[in-house]
Amino acid sequence: MDLRSELLKSIWYAFTALDVEKSGKVSKSQLKVLSHNLCTVLCIPHDPAALEEHFRDDDDGPVSSQGYMPYLNKYILDKVVEGVFVKEDVDELCWTLTAKKNYKPAGGSILAHKDAFRLWCLFIFLSEDKYPLVMIPDEVEYLLKKLCMAMSVELNGVELEDFISQGSVQQNGFTVWAFLEMMNTGRLTRGIAKESISMAIEEVYREIVGDVLKEGYLWKKGQLRRNWTERWFTLKPNALDYYISEDRKDRKGSITLDSNCCVEVLPDRDGKRCMFCLKTISKTFELSASDTKQRQEWTSAIQTAIRLHAEGKTSLHKDLKQKRREQREFRERRREAKEQELQHLRNLQEERERKMAELELLKEAQRQAQILLQQEEERRRKQHEELQQALEEQLREAEEARACMQAEMALKEAEAERQQRRIKELEELQQRLEEALHQEVKARQDEEAFRYTQTRLLAEEEEKIKALMSLQEEQEECIQRAQREKQELKQEMETKSRALEEAQRQLEEVRANRHRVDQDVVAAQRKLRQASTNVKHWNVQMNRLMHPIGPGEKRPSVGGFHSSFRIPMQKDPGLRLWQKSSEQDEESKENAARGDADKKRLSQGSNGDIDVH
Repeated sequence: MDLRSELLKSIWYAFTALDVEKSGKVSKSQLKVLSHNLCTVLCIPHDPAALEEHFRDDDDGPVSSQGYMPYLNKYILDKVVEGVFVKEDVDELCWTLTAKKNYKPAGGSILAHKDAFRLWCLFIFLSEDKYPLVMIPDEVEYLLKKLCMAMSVELNGVELEDFISQGSVQQNGFTVWAFLEMMNTGRLTRGIAKESISMAIEEVYREIVGDVLKEGYLWKKGQLRRNWTERWFTLKPNALDYYISEDRKDRKGSITLDSNCCVEVLPDRDGKRCMFCLKTISKTFELSASDTKQRQEWTSAIQTAIRLHAEGKTSLHKDLKQKRREQREFRERRREAKEQELQHLRNLQEERERKMAELELLKEAQRQAQILLQQEEERRRKQHEELQQALEEQLREAEEARACMQAEMALKEAEAERQQRRIKELEELQQRLEEALHQEVKARQDEEAFRYTQTRLLAEEEEKIKALMSLQEEQEECIQRAQREKQELKQEMETKSRALEEAQRQLEEVRANRHRVDQDVVAAQRKLRQASTNVKHWNVQMNRLMHPIGPGEKRPSVGGFHSSFRIPMQKDPGLRLWQKSSEQDEESKENAARGDADKKRLSQGSNGDIDVH
């Protein structure tokens, strides 16, 4: 089904919604509005002149669908470019028009308006390419099975059969409004929450209409920093997109898929398990799944997308729909061939019965001929006796009568030979009829053998379904076990968080002690500098006192202290005082050095605490 056919199906619903009187025609003013809106959502430049020219006001009255199709094809559909517009916007426009007229759910319906729109889109995708649009029961059952599989429940086949047998379903299939009414009644989804139904409808809508082959979380290895990051991946037939989260608002990148791509399984390394890689012409992307089953599903889905691209197909479900249609046509042809074969067998049976009736008639004619022959012989015998009695009297007449009798006997013998040949032909015909009956019996035996093979295949299919159900139960057990492990990891993370908060509190205390020690060291250094200044001042004063001024001498200035300074003796009390001040100065420097060393040790200790935690 191409893009034009998909758009025509949606536009057909919009056109029929505008047909208020159900006459098959729509007013020109409404068609103008519809055409303008279609050009808007399809991103086609408007042509007001052509619109007014085609739908100018005259006395022709409303326009039928056949009258609207030339304008629709020439000025709208022929200008459509795939990828320029959003198909969902076109569907939403047509749904808005048709839902106002036809979709009127009763109170207590289980479908939201958005879910009804998605089911309408799914109906259009799976409906037959005939108008009015209907969906055959096989496709309805396929769609309901997909929804039930998304909700992890089993389809109620009894309710479906009851609904199909009702009068609201047409002979050729379901209408979309009957289908939505069936879904709103809740008979097929009894006991399931509305949220689960909505999520299942969205999942099936994205898979079938949105061409999403698979989506989920995977770990991806970066191309530059080579670190592992968890991303939400969405696989389509032509690309593999990945986002930050499952809301798909911020797309981080896209991997284009073509026939040159391939996928390979990788061994576990770098602390990652269930790894595989996707190779393109220019890059290789390393990915990691949560388990082996997910890796198998992802690799199979990517290989399916590559195969579709290699075969020139753009949608998996379009291909599956075409295959289902071909299978239905094949089954229909087989059914018709079987009916023709049965009709042929019935004709053979009727022919055989007719031949048998003819044979009975021939046998009856043969019996009548024998009776007549016996009667004729009896009559000839009597005549012969009469002739014998009259022989003596009329010898000449007897001789002539005898000659006549002999000629008549020859004719009768020829007639008897012809009857004998006819009987032989009838016996051969009976033999051929018996052979045809034998072939019919053999054909029925072959048919019974085929039916036995079909029964065996159905039994094998039931066994496979049971195996699938057991695998599904194992999957649910694995999910529960994963949830328990997740809860344990969460508790462990809370314990580590509390330990980290305790370590941070201790670190803050150490930093506070370090700050107080730094302040004490600064104060000690300030006192040390003051003491050193005082010592130098008192040294100068002591030198002055140790060198008394003689008569006629001037007191040296402070600037000439070093030039007039003399080396004192060891016993000089001023020298001892200076040595004592020098020792105090050295002791203060050692204290400052020890303070710096303590400061460095404290900083190293605080850094060590940070590294440990």
